[in-house]
Amino acid sequence: MELVELAPSVYACLQEDRGLGYSNSGFVDAGGGLVVDTFWDLPHTRALIETYARVWRAPARRVVNTHRNGDHCWGNQLFADAEIIGHRLCAEQFGVESPQLMQALRGAVGSSNPATAELAAQLAEWDFSGIELHPPTRLVDDRLDLELDGVTVQLLWVGPAHTAGDLLVHLPRERVVFTGDVLFRLCTPIGWEGTQAQWERALDAIVALDPAVVVPGHGPLCGLEGPREMKAYLQYVSGEAARAFADGVPALEAAKRIDPGPYARWTQPERMLFTVERTYRELRGEPWDAPIDVAGLFAGMHALREAQRR
Repeated sequence: MELVELAPSVYACLQEDRGLGYSNSGFVDAGGGLVVDTFWDLPHTRALIETYARVWRAPARRVVNTHRNGDHCWGNQLFADAEIIGHRLCAEQFGVESPQLMQALRGAVGSSNPATAELAAQLAEWDFSGIELHPPTRLVDDRLDLELDGVTVQLLWVGPAHTAGDLLVHLPRERVVFTGDVLFRLCTPIGWEGTQAQWERALDAIVALDPAVVVPGHGPLCGLEGPREMKAYLQYVSGEAARAFADGVPALEAAKRIDPGPYARWTQPERMLFTVERTYRELRGEPWDAPIDVAGLFAGMHALREAQRR
Protein backbone atom coordinates (compact mmCIF):
# COMPACT_ATOMS: atom_id res chain seq x y z
CA MET A 1 0.00 0.00 0.00
CA GLU A 2 1.22 3.44 -0.92
CA LEU A 3 0.21 6.57 0.99
CA VAL A 4 0.16 9.62 -1.31
CA GLU A 5 -0.49 13.20 -0.20
CA LEU A 6 -2.75 14.80 -2.81
CA ALA A 7 -3.27 18.19 -1.16
CA PRO A 8 -2.92 19.58 2.36
CA SER A 9 -4.80 17.17 4.66
CA VAL A 10 -5.90 14.94 1.75
CA TYR A 11 -4.40 11.51 1.05
CA ALA A 12 -4.91 8.40 -1.05
CA CYS A 13 -4.03 4.86 -0.08
CA LEU A 14 -3.26 3.05 -3.32
CA GLN A 15 -2.99 -0.66 -3.98
CA GLU A 16 -1.24 -1.79 -7.12
CA ASP A 17 -3.84 -3.30 -9.43
CA ARG A 18 -3.01 -7.00 -9.49
CA GLY A 19 -6.50 -8.16 -10.38
CA LEU A 20 -9.77 -8.71 -8.59
CA GLY A 21 -10.30 -6.61 -5.46
CA TYR A 22 -7.23 -4.35 -5.41
CA SER A 23 -9.07 -1.08 -4.80
CA ASN A 24 -8.02 2.38 -3.63
CA SER A 25 -9.08 4.48 -0.65
CA GLY A 26 -8.91 8.11 0.45
CA PHE A 27 -8.48 10.03 3.68
CA VAL A 28 -9.29 13.60 4.71
CA ASP A 29 -7.37 14.67 7.82
CA ALA A 30 -9.93 17.22 9.04
CA GLY A 31 -13.11 17.31 11.07
CA GLY A 32 -12.19 14.19 13.00
CA GLY A 33 -11.06 12.29 9.92
CA LEU A 34 -12.99 10.95 6.93
CA VAL A 35 -12.13 7.71 5.13
CA VAL A 36 -13.29 7.13 1.55
CA ASP A 37 -13.87 3.37 1.17
CA THR A 38 -12.53 0.49 3.20
CA PHE A 39 -11.00 -2.66 1.72
CA TRP A 40 -12.23 -6.13 0.78
CA ASP A 41 -11.21 -8.03 3.90
CA LEU A 42 -10.22 -7.32 7.49
CA PRO A 43 -6.43 -7.92 7.14
CA HIS A 44 -6.16 -5.45 4.26
CA THR A 45 -8.36 -2.92 6.06
CA ARG A 46 -6.19 -3.19 9.18
CA ALA A 47 -3.19 -2.42 6.98
CA LEU A 48 -5.16 0.53 5.59
CA ILE A 49 -5.76 1.86 9.10
CA GLU A 50 -2.06 1.46 9.93
CA THR A 51 -1.18 3.35 6.76
CA TYR A 52 -3.46 6.27 7.64
CA ALA A 53 -2.14 6.24 11.22
CA ARG A 54 1.06 7.73 9.82
CA VAL A 55 -0.84 11.02 9.41
CA TRP A 56 -3.79 10.62 11.82
CA ARG A 57 -3.64 8.80 15.14
CA ALA A 58 -7.28 8.91 16.27
CA PRO A 59 -10.04 6.70 14.83
CA ALA A 60 -11.77 8.38 11.89
CA ARG A 61 -15.18 9.80 12.73
CA ARG A 62 -16.67 9.20 9.26
CA VAL A 63 -16.45 6.59 6.51
CA VAL A 64 -17.93 7.14 3.04
CA ASN A 65 -18.73 4.10 0.90
CA THR A 66 -18.72 5.08 -2.77
CA HIS A 67 -20.83 1.99 -3.60
CA ARG A 68 -21.89 -1.44 -2.35
CA ASN A 69 -19.19 -3.76 -3.77
CA GLY A 70 -17.35 -5.56 -1.00
CA ASP A 71 -13.89 -4.40 -2.06
CA HIS A 72 -14.97 -0.87 -1.08
CA CYS A 73 -16.89 -1.52 2.13
CA TRP A 74 -16.33 -4.92 3.77
CA GLY A 75 -13.83 -3.40 6.19
CA ASN A 76 -16.45 -1.03 7.66
CA GLN A 77 -16.71 -2.96 10.93
CA LEU A 78 -13.17 -1.93 11.90
CA PHE A 79 -14.45 1.67 12.18
CA ALA A 80 -16.83 0.74 14.96
CA ASP A 81 -17.53 4.27 16.23
CA ALA A 82 -17.58 5.99 12.86
CA GLU A 83 -20.59 7.32 11.02
CA ILE A 84 -20.95 5.27 7.81
CA ILE A 85 -22.23 7.36 4.89
CA GLY A 86 -23.47 6.05 1.56
CA HIS A 87 -26.18 6.42 -1.01
CA ARG A 88 -29.61 5.07 -0.16
CA LEU A 89 -29.38 2.45 -2.93
CA CYS A 90 -25.94 1.38 -1.69
CA ALA A 91 -27.46 0.66 1.71
CA GLU A 92 -30.45 -1.16 0.23
CA GLN A 93 -28.23 -3.50 -1.80
CA PHE A 94 -25.50 -3.99 0.77
CA GLY A 95 -26.21 -7.68 1.25
CA VAL A 96 -26.17 -8.59 -2.46
CA GLU A 97 -22.64 -9.97 -2.09
CA SER A 98 -21.81 -12.54 0.59
CA PRO A 99 -18.45 -12.79 2.44
CA GLN A 100 -19.27 -16.40 3.27
CA LEU A 101 -19.73 -17.25 -0.42
CA MET A 102 -16.49 -15.53 -1.32
CA GLN A 103 -14.64 -17.46 1.38
CA ALA A 104 -16.07 -20.71 0.02
CA LEU A 105 -14.99 -19.78 -3.51
CA ARG A 106 -11.53 -18.95 -2.19
CA GLY A 107 -11.23 -22.53 -0.98
CA ALA A 108 -12.15 -24.06 -4.33
CA VAL A 109 -8.62 -24.08 -5.77
CA GLY A 110 -8.83 -27.79 -6.57
CA SER A 111 -12.20 -27.55 -8.31
CA SER A 112 -12.71 -29.64 -11.42
CA ASN A 113 -14.35 -26.59 -12.98
CA PRO A 114 -11.47 -24.58 -14.50
CA ALA A 115 -13.31 -21.25 -14.24
CA THR A 116 -14.01 -21.83 -10.54
CA ALA A 117 -10.44 -22.94 -9.89
CA GLU A 118 -9.07 -19.84 -11.62
CA LEU A 119 -11.37 -17.54 -9.63
CA ALA A 120 -10.24 -19.27 -6.42
CA ALA A 121 -6.62 -18.60 -7.35
CA GLN A 122 -7.41 -14.91 -7.86
CA LEU A 123 -8.93 -14.80 -4.36
CA ALA A 124 -5.94 -16.40 -2.65
CA GLU A 125 -4.62 -13.05 -1.33
CA TRP A 126 -7.88 -12.33 0.50
CA ASP A 127 -9.39 -13.70 3.71
CA PHE A 128 -13.13 -13.11 4.03
CA SER A 129 -13.50 -14.78 7.42
CA GLY A 130 -14.94 -12.75 10.29
CA ILE A 131 -16.55 -10.08 8.11
CA GLU A 132 -19.77 -8.57 9.42
CA LEU A 133 -21.64 -6.30 7.04
CA HIS A 134 -22.00 -2.75 8.36
CA PRO A 135 -24.08 -0.81 5.81
CA PRO A 136 -24.30 2.99 5.71
CA THR A 137 -26.45 4.55 8.39
CA ARG A 138 -26.40 8.12 7.06
CA LEU A 139 -27.99 8.04 3.65
CA VAL A 140 -27.45 10.29 0.64
CA ASP A 141 -30.07 10.94 -2.01
CA ASP A 142 -28.79 13.29 -4.72
CA ARG A 143 -26.11 15.15 -2.78
CA LEU A 144 -24.64 15.72 0.65
CA ASP A 145 -22.14 18.47 1.57
CA LEU A 146 -19.90 18.08 4.61
CA GLU A 147 -17.84 20.82 6.23
CA LEU A 148 -14.78 19.40 8.00
CA ASP A 149 -12.93 22.21 9.77
CA GLY A 150 -12.72 24.29 6.62
CA VAL A 151 -12.51 21.40 4.14
CA THR A 152 -15.63 21.05 1.99
CA VAL A 153 -16.50 17.52 0.90
CA GLN A 154 -19.28 17.06 -1.66
CA LEU A 155 -20.89 13.65 -2.08
CA LEU A 156 -22.54 13.51 -5.49
CA TRP A 157 -24.78 10.68 -6.73
CA VAL A 158 -24.03 9.71 -10.34
CA GLY A 159 -25.68 6.27 -10.49
CA PRO A 160 -26.93 3.95 -11.72
CA ALA A 161 -23.63 3.62 -13.58
CA HIS A 162 -21.20 1.00 -12.22
CA THR A 163 -23.80 0.26 -9.53
CA ALA A 164 -27.07 1.87 -8.50
CA GLY A 165 -25.63 3.89 -5.63
CA ASP A 166 -22.42 5.33 -7.10
CA LEU A 167 -21.07 8.41 -5.30
CA LEU A 168 -18.30 10.80 -6.29
CA VAL A 169 -16.40 12.39 -3.40
CA HIS A 170 -15.37 15.87 -4.51
CA LEU A 171 -13.11 18.29 -2.66
CA PRO A 172 -13.57 21.48 -4.70
CA ARG A 173 -10.93 23.69 -3.09
CA GLU A 174 -8.30 20.95 -3.18
CA ARG A 175 -9.43 19.93 -6.71
CA VAL A 176 -9.51 16.22 -5.86
CA VAL A 177 -12.15 13.65 -6.81
CA PHE A 178 -12.41 10.13 -5.41
CA THR A 179 -14.46 8.24 -7.99
CA GLY A 180 -15.03 4.78 -6.56
CA ASP A 181 -15.64 2.38 -9.42
CA VAL A 182 -17.16 4.97 -11.68
CA LEU A 183 -13.56 5.05 -12.94
CA PHE A 184 -11.16 2.17 -13.52
CA ARG A 185 -7.75 3.41 -14.63
CA LEU A 186 -5.67 1.23 -16.96
CA CYS A 187 -7.72 -1.79 -15.90
CA THR A 188 -10.77 -3.17 -17.67
CA PRO A 189 -14.03 -2.02 -16.05
CA ILE A 190 -16.83 -4.19 -14.72
CA GLY A 191 -20.37 -2.86 -14.54
CA TRP A 192 -23.15 -4.32 -12.43
CA GLU A 193 -26.57 -2.66 -12.29
CA GLY A 194 -26.79 0.56 -14.29
CA THR A 195 -26.79 1.78 -17.89
CA GLN A 196 -24.18 2.55 -20.49
CA ALA A 197 -25.55 6.07 -20.97
CA GLN A 198 -25.53 6.89 -17.27
CA TRP A 199 -21.99 5.56 -16.86
CA GLU A 200 -20.86 7.87 -19.65
CA ARG A 201 -22.66 10.79 -17.96
CA ALA A 202 -20.96 9.91 -14.68
CA LEU A 203 -17.55 10.04 -16.38
CA ASP A 204 -18.53 13.39 -17.93
CA ALA A 205 -19.46 14.59 -14.44
CA ILE A 206 -15.91 13.89 -13.25
CA VAL A 207 -14.51 15.93 -16.13
CA ALA A 208 -16.96 18.78 -15.45
CA LEU A 209 -15.69 19.06 -11.86
CA ASP A 210 -12.25 19.88 -13.36
CA PRO A 211 -10.12 18.14 -10.71
CA ALA A 212 -6.35 18.31 -10.75
CA VAL A 213 -6.14 14.79 -9.29
CA VAL A 214 -8.53 11.90 -9.85
CA VAL A 215 -8.38 8.85 -7.57
CA PRO A 216 -9.96 5.89 -9.40
CA GLY A 217 -11.54 2.95 -7.66
CA HIS A 218 -8.84 0.74 -9.20
CA GLY A 219 -5.55 1.65 -10.81
CA PRO A 220 -3.12 4.58 -10.57
CA LEU A 221 -3.86 8.26 -10.02
CA CYS A 222 -4.67 10.29 -13.08
CA GLY A 223 -6.06 13.56 -14.38
CA LEU A 224 -8.91 14.18 -16.79
CA GLU A 225 -7.35 11.78 -19.29
CA GLY A 226 -8.58 8.92 -17.10
CA PRO A 227 -12.36 9.44 -17.37
CA ARG A 228 -12.04 10.53 -20.99
CA GLU A 229 -10.17 7.38 -21.98
CA MET A 230 -12.53 5.08 -20.11
CA LYS A 231 -15.55 6.72 -21.77
CA ALA A 232 -13.92 6.08 -25.14
CA TYR A 233 -13.42 2.44 -24.16
CA LEU A 234 -17.06 1.98 -23.16
CA GLN A 235 -18.27 3.62 -26.35
CA TYR A 236 -15.96 1.51 -28.51
CA VAL A 237 -16.85 -1.84 -26.94
CA SER A 238 -20.57 -1.03 -26.78
CA GLY A 239 -20.58 0.04 -30.43
CA GLU A 240 -18.85 -3.15 -31.54
CA ALA A 241 -21.19 -5.22 -29.38
CA ALA A 242 -24.25 -3.52 -30.87
CA ARG A 243 -23.13 -4.50 -34.37
CA ALA A 244 -22.59 -8.10 -33.27
CA PHE A 245 -26.02 -8.14 -31.60
CA ALA A 246 -27.65 -6.97 -34.83
CA ASP A 247 -25.94 -9.86 -36.63
CA GLY A 248 -27.22 -12.39 -34.10
CA VAL A 249 -23.77 -13.18 -32.67
CA PRO A 250 -23.82 -14.53 -29.07
CA ALA A 251 -22.24 -12.20 -26.51
CA LEU A 252 -19.22 -14.38 -25.73
CA GLU A 253 -18.45 -14.89 -29.40
CA ALA A 254 -18.82 -11.13 -29.95
CA ALA A 255 -16.29 -10.45 -27.17
CA LYS A 256 -13.87 -12.90 -28.79
CA ARG A 257 -14.16 -11.04 -32.09
CA ILE A 258 -13.70 -7.51 -30.71
CA ASP A 259 -10.13 -6.29 -31.14
CA PRO A 260 -9.17 -4.66 -27.81
CA GLY A 261 -6.55 -2.57 -29.59
CA PRO A 262 -4.72 -0.27 -27.13
CA TYR A 263 -6.95 -1.50 -24.31
CA ALA A 264 -5.32 -4.94 -24.51
CA ARG A 265 -2.61 -3.50 -22.23
CA TRP A 266 -5.16 -2.87 -19.48
CA THR A 267 -5.24 -5.50 -16.75
CA GLN A 268 -7.79 -8.31 -17.13
CA PRO A 269 -8.93 -7.50 -20.69
CA GLU A 270 -11.31 -10.47 -20.53
CA ARG A 271 -13.60 -8.31 -18.40
CA MET A 272 -14.69 -6.77 -21.71
CA LEU A 273 -17.42 -9.43 -21.61
CA PHE A 274 -19.21 -7.44 -18.90
CA THR A 275 -19.60 -4.44 -21.22
CA VAL A 276 -20.70 -6.66 -24.10
CA GLU A 277 -23.29 -8.38 -21.91
CA ARG A 278 -24.57 -5.04 -20.58
CA THR A 279 -24.97 -3.80 -24.15
CA TYR A 280 -26.90 -6.95 -25.07
CA ARG A 281 -29.17 -6.60 -22.02
CA GLU A 282 -30.00 -3.03 -22.96
CA LEU A 283 -30.65 -3.95 -26.60
CA ARG A 284 -33.02 -6.69 -25.41
CA GLY A 285 -34.89 -4.01 -23.47
CA GLU A 286 -34.12 -5.40 -20.02
CA PRO A 287 -34.28 -2.99 -17.05
CA TRP A 288 -31.04 -1.56 -15.68
CA ASP A 289 -31.39 -3.55 -12.45
CA ALA A 290 -32.27 -6.90 -14.05
CA PRO A 291 -30.55 -9.84 -12.31
CA ILE A 292 -27.14 -10.73 -13.75
CA ASP A 293 -25.88 -14.27 -14.26
CA VAL A 294 -22.64 -13.68 -12.39
CA ALA A 295 -21.49 -17.32 -12.49
CA GLY A 296 -22.12 -17.40 -16.22
CA LEU A 297 -20.18 -14.18 -16.73
CA PHE A 298 -17.14 -15.45 -14.85
CA ALA A 299 -17.25 -18.71 -16.79
CA GLY A 300 -17.44 -16.65 -19.97
CA MET A 301 -14.50 -14.51 -18.86
CA HIS A 302 -12.47 -17.66 -18.33
CA ALA A 303 -13.27 -18.80 -21.88
CA LEU A 304 -12.46 -15.34 -23.25
CA ARG A 305 -9.18 -15.25 -21.34
CA GLU A 306 -8.19 -18.60 -22.84
CA ALA A 307 -9.11 -17.35 -26.32
CA GLN A 308 -7.06 -14.17 -25.81
CA ARG A 309 -4.06 -16.22 -24.63
CA ARG A 310 -4.26 -18.35 -27.79
